[in-house]
Amino acid sequence: MATEKLSQRTLRSPLGRVRGLGAAKEGAHHWWVQRLTAVALVPLTLWFVASVIVLGGASHGEVVLWMARPHNTVLLLALIGATFWHGALGLQIVIEDYIRSERTRLAAMLAMKAAMLLLALFAAVAVLKVAL
Repeated sequence: MATEKLSQRTLRSPLGRVRGLGAAKEGAHHWWVQRLTAVALVPLTLWFVASVIVLGGASHGEVVLWMARPHNTVLLLALIGATFWHGALGLQIVIEDYIRSERTRLAAMLAMKAAMLLLALFAAVAVLKVAL
């Protein structure tokens, strides 16, 4: 009887409630990853903005030397990774929410993920090319 009343209040199965999974079988994972990338982007973005301000009048050579420092290279790569991952997660939600046709949604999702991956790789290669 208690299980019947509980199942009438929610569309999730008992196992789905325990695992935290919804109909798409992703559950809260997508939500958590989006929040974690957002939290990671706060200090990375502050560091990047502060660095750009400090390097405002620097020459090309000074910027190259700055990028060649290992901690700066790693932080730039982390910023690129977190930015594009967070962006892909956000765009995925927009596509899922606003594109009704399954075929169009799948095509948009594949195109978006390919574009985000390609842009992230271009950015990472550019940083590595300058830093190394």
